[in-house]
This record gives sequence, structure tokens and C-alpha cells, in this order.
Amino acid sequence: MNFSAGESNFTVVLMERDTFETALTKNIILVALCISINYINSMLVHTFTKHQVFNTNPRYILFIHLVVNDMIQLTLACLLHVLSYIVYTLNVSFCCLLLVITIFTTFNTPVNLATMAIERYIAVCIPLRHAQICTVQRTYITISLIWVFTAIPILPDVFILVATEPLSFFRSRIFCSREGLFQYPSMIERKNTSHYVFLALVWLSLLYTYLSIMFAARAASADARKARNTILLHGLQLLLCMISYVRSALEGGLLYFFPTKLLEIRFFSYVILQIIPRFVSPIVYGLRDQTFRKHLKGYLLCRVNASTYPHNDTLFKISGREKRPL
Repeated sequence: MNFSAGESNFTVVLMERDTFETALTKNIILVALCISINYINSMLVHTFTKHQVFNTNPRYILFIHLVVNDMIQLTLACLLHVLSYIVYTLNVSFCCLLLVITIFTTFNTPVNLATMAIERYIAVCIPLRHAQICTVQRTYITISLIWVFTAIPILPDVFILVATEPLSFFRSRIFCSREGLFQYPSMIERKNTSHYVFLALVWLSLLYTYLSIMFAARAASADARKARNTILLHGLQLLLCMISYVRSALEGGLLYFFPTKLLEIRFFSYVILQIIPRFVSPIVYGLRDQTFRKHLKGYLLCRVNASTYPHNDTLFKISGREKRPL
């Protein structure tokens, strides 16, 4: 990753500001996307909590963890972006807290995707032991280990910052970004290394599970073919997440061709790399799943019917006939 290009871009951004109309338009677009995606995700979470069939299935537990994780990441990323326009600088302590949680959730996504792929591999390739290996208790333990594992890249940087910087630094204000807060060369090197390690492990997991399921799919198993397609979509979402790790280099390359469009380039890359991948999860794993889609559709239809006939709690009139609600 070309950090020097990212550092140069970061310095230029501090000197450039959008006009009020441009800043307002960008933030309205961003907030609208954030609210829309989080609304869809919140409906998926609500559906998950209302039906026992999901609470006892490790696949859906991992999926809803991915959804909640993306909601947190998207909310904090949007908050940081809006605050950078409203107040421009933040208190260092508050900035550090927001960044740490955002980095945690960003790293959680690819690891969670790899875990979901492994669960599908066990279900298809070792079906007789799936119920024994993938229990609800072990699923929640795995989720806890995901959070511990993703804390490894960032917590040492926080400890170094606390040990080396004076107390007055944490009371000061800075433009809140990872490049602006964690500036030591060792931190930069650790960040790059952690990105490469995470990506290598996740890609190897996806490749192994995909190939194993692909061979199992030759037996014309519908479940195997569906699992194979799901892991392909895992790879697509991971590819979108991976591009965010080379964001600085990507912005540097675009800036070479469009040297006067830095602010537009950064906003475009922010939407593509931070927002769009969070829109993929509910579509791929929620609306695409037949069981989830059935329950979610039933919940939405009940809401529509109830709002259409608010004074009738027992019967709904549909097409001139009476029909009892589900």
C-alpha cells in the first residue's frame, strides 16, 4: 500500500474545503444511503429476533452478526464523515474511540465472511457432523473469537499512542482519520502487514471451501450448488472490502489523471468502498435466502395490511373477501 500517496492526499484535503452547497449535497446523499441500508438491515435483525428458526441455526446467527457489524461500521463511518464537515476537527480521545470501533468492525467483515464459508463447507462436505460441529454455543464462541482476532491489528497502536503521547495530546483536537491519529512508521507498517495477513487467510479459506464444494456439487446436489454460488458471492463482497485496503493507492492513481478533483475522488471512493459493500450483505444473504425472504415478506405484508385497516384487528378485507391474518 502506498502510504506516502495517502499522506500527501490527506495533507491536501486539510487545505481544501467544499463549498457549502457541495458539502450539503454530499452529506445528504451519504446520510440517505446510510439510513436506507440500515433500515433494510434493521428489518433483517427484527425478522431474526422474531422467529425461532433463525435463532437456532448457526448460519443465520453468523449472518445476523455480519448485518449488525455492518450497521455499526456504516453508522460510525457516516458519523465521522458528517462531523468532518460540521466541526472539522474532533477531540483526540473521542476520535480514537470512534476510529477503534470502526476499524474493529471493518476487519470483522472479511473474517465473518470466511467463517460463513467454512460453515457452508461443513454443511455440504461433512453433513453428518454438521449438527455436532456447528452448534449455537460454538457459533457464539466463534463470534467472540472474531472480535478478539480483529483487535490484534489496532490495539497495539492504541497502547503505543497512550504510552508515548502526553496527556495534553488527548485533550487537543485533530482532523479525525487513521492517517492523522496513528502516524508512527511502526504503526503504518503494522497496518499494512495486518491487511495482507487478513486478506491472505480469508482468500485461502474462501478458495479451499469453494473448490471443495464445487467438487461436491458434481453429484448434482442442489444444496451444494447453492452453497457454491453463495461462496462466489462471498468472494465478490470480499473483493469490494479488499479494495478499501488499497484506497490510498487508488486515490493517488486517480489524482494523477485528475489533479484538480481530489475532493470528488475521495467522496466517490468513500461511497464505493465504504457504503456499497454494506449494501451487498442484506441482498446476498437476506433477500436471496428463501427462508429469510419468506418470513421478511410475511412481516412486511402484515404491516401493510394493518396500516390499511387500522380499526379491524381480527379480519382484513382483501379483494372483497374476508381473510384472517397470519
